Order: sequence, then structure tokens, then C-alpha cells
Amino acid sequence: MKVFALLNIILVGFSAVACSQNSITGTFPDLAGGYVKLVGFDGFNTYPVDSVRVNAKGNFRLSFGNNDYGMGYLEAEDGNSFIVILAAGEDLKIEGETLAFAETVVITSGKQNRLFEKYAKEHPRREQALSAWDFLEDIYHRDSLFAGHEEPKKAIEAEKQRIKEEDKVFLEGLDSEYYVSWYLPVRKLVSSAQTIAQYRSEEIPAALSAFRNIDYTDPRLYKSGLLRETLEAHFWLIENSGRSLDSVFIEMNISIDHLIENLSANEKKFNEITGYLFELLESRSLFTSSEYLALKILNETSCTINSDLAAQLESYRAMKKGNIAPDFGFKDDCFAPRYGPADSPGKLSDIKSKYTVVVFGAGWCPMCTEELSKIARVYEKWTKFGVEVVFFSLDEDKQSFKNLTAAYPFVSICDYKKWESPVVKEYHVFAIPTIYLLDDKREILLRPNSVSQMDAWVDWYLEQGNRLQ
Repeated sequence: MKVFALLNIILVGFSAVACSQNSITGTFPDLAGGYVKLVGFDGFNTYPVDSVRVNAKGNFRLSFGNNDYGMGYLEAEDGNSFIVILAAGEDLKIEGETLAFAETVVITSGKQNRLFEKYAKEHPRREQALSAWDFLEDIYHRDSLFAGHEEPKKAIEAEKQRIKEEDKVFLEGLDSEYYVSWYLPVRKLVSSAQTIAQYRSEEIPAALSAFRNIDYTDPRLYKSGLLRETLEAHFWLIENSGRSLDSVFIEMNISIDHLIENLSANEKKFNEITGYLFELLESRSLFTSSEYLALKILNETSCTINSDLAAQLESYRAMKKGNIAPDFGFKDDCFAPRYGPADSPGKLSDIKSKYTVVVFGAGWCPMCTEELSKIARVYEKWTKFGVEVVFFSLDEDKQSFKNLTAAYPFVSICDYKKWESPVVKEYHVFAIPTIYLLDDKREILLRPNSVSQMDAWVDWYLEQGNRLQ
């Protein structure tokens, strides 16, 4: 009896494992002999789910577990891919010639995938039609030749409403238990951001509200492949909404408040998403909002901040615009080609230029050497407008420092202590290159993210200002 009981337990366990596996079956003659893999989404990342060799007839079978539920994609050896829904309990069957052309792929089994395919084909056509009607509607309102004709205006508006209603009915008719019923509205929101900003500005408030109401702790979002795109589209829409720059930052800060409140109960996602958003805002030179986000994160008491992120953000609290940058001496190796022995600066505050750009970098950092070479090319122009440059090197080897700075016309110094340098710590440098723009009182005016941005500042605020005087 014990043997039968044990056998029964094993069979039940095997059955449970078997039931947790779902399959994708494909027939693609052009892929015969090659490998095809199934990839799933996990937040900002992807992960391999399964991989098989396609047989001589072009047939393959891939498996995925219930934990993979969400979006995924098939990828062939040539890099071409095809998006699929990994729906638990729904074996997917597809066929075609190649993954390169989605329109040639036929889904023969898989209800959610069929619904996804139908909407993916119909929605862009509706959007194109709406854009065309918007164009005509604009003509009938602005052009005096057509403005007096009310019937066409009413017909255009009626057709636009019909198209929107048709789209709405499709989405609302989806089974709420289906993953696709959550995914499609979010995908529609993300993909429509650019069209809304350019052609349907009246929809911007509703779109921003929809973005702010997204639950960033929802596991479905993490499995969608849309996490990065959702954040980017949200803040891109604000940036390109036709508002003044001050108004843009106000709206961004409102969205940041919504995001922080939503994420505060989930420490892991809080760190992941706020860290990504901070980098996104920095990369777009939206420093007012990146600074606002940094301070909000640092003041959040319900979550423990990742130590690397905290160090990065702390620089914004200590080194934010308006603060006075620390003075530091040029005690160690210092090259100052523009200065003679009598007037060589002994510390940062000895430099008498109207503006000083302090750059942290190193010879072992490829991006640093690129940026320093750019500074060398524009240095003469900068000095004409009262801008001096001080390069603080994190090199540890004296010869490496000399080789790096020998041809540079600006001030270069090094204490050979790398990240342990007191100056590096005082300036909260956590990555290089790091750049600060200071005025003659060492007040921080700007934290440029590149030499190009700093050069644009010189062109706009200094050169342009001189022309207007």
C-alpha cells in the first residue's frame, strides 16, 4: 500500500508539473535546421524561456511555464522576432515562412493571440483614418473656402466618433480575465503619445491622467515589455505638450509625485523605476525634474534606497544648483599652461574668470578622453567669454596623468587617490565624466551632462547675450 501511495504522489506531482507547462508550436520552412528561442520580459530586462532546433520540415515546439504569463517573443537566428502572448492554458500554434514579416504569420490556435493580432492590424488603420479626418477637419475650420459648410463638419465629427467608438467597443468587449484585456489599452496609450502630442492635443489631459493612473507595482506591467516605453512615453508627452518650460516641469513633478506614492509600498520596484526615471530625465537634460525626483527619493522614508542610487542622488542634495561648490587646493601635480609662475593658481578660488567649468575624469575612462578632447577644441572660444576649465583627474599613475594632459591648454590637476580623493568625495562624484559650471563666487549654475550641452550654454547665454548688447 505504501508503494502505491508513493507512486500516486509521484504521478500527481508529475501531473502538476506537466499542467504548468504550455506550448508554442510553429511551422516555418525557412527556419529549418536553425534555432528559435522564446524570450520573456521581466521589468526592464528580458530572459530566455526556451530554445529548440527547428526540424527539417520547419517544425518546432517551445514550452513556457505559468510564471512566464505575459508577453514574449520568438527570435530566430537571423535576429528577426515575432511578439506573442504567453497565456497560461492556451497552446499557441503559428505558421508562416519567416518571422521577418509579421503580416505573413498566421495564428491557427490561441484565442488571446488571435485577439492581439486582430487589434494590432486594425488599430493602426483606425489611427491613420483619424489622422486623415483630423487633417480635413482642420481645413474645414480654418480655410475660408470651406469654413461655412456645416454639414461636412458634422459628418467628419460623426465619423471620428464612430471610429473611436469601434475601438472602444473592441477593448471593452475583451474578457477581463485575459491578459490581453490589460495589455492592449496600455499599449494603445504608449503608442498614441506622439500622435496625441502632434495632432490631437485636446486628448493630452486624458492621456496624462491615464499615465498617472498606471499601477507600476502591477506584475502584468513587468511582464509586458512596456515598462521602459511607458515611462518614456509619459514624460515625452509632457515635454512635447506645447507648454512653457516652467509648466512642463510643474507637470513632470506632479507625475513624479504620483509615481512615488504608487511605488512607496514596493521597495524593489521603487528603486528600479525611480533609478531608471532619474537617468531618463538626466539624459534629456531635464535637470529641474531630475533634481526634484532626487530629493523626493532621498526624503522617502517608507523605502530603503539602493546604496548606489542613494550615492548618486545625494550629489543632487549636496551639489544642486545654487549651492556653493567646495574650494580645493592645487597641492599636487598641476599643469596650468595659460598661467606663468607668478600667477599660477594655488586653489580653485584663485581663478579669476567669470565662469569655471570643473571636470572630473581619468585617462582610463574612454568617454572622459573623448569629452576632454572636445573641450580642447572649444577651449579658445570659451575663454573669450570668460570661461576657464579645471580638470581634476582620478588617475593613479603619474605618467598616465602627464600623458593624458600634456596637450591640454586648460588647468589639470591630480592627487593620485582616485575615488578616495577628498576632492572627489567633497564633490560627490560617483561616475565620470562629471561636469559642474560655477560662477566667480563658485555658485553652481549648471550640471552639464556633456561638453556639447556646456558648449550650447556658451553659445546661447554668452555669445548670444553679447550680440544682443
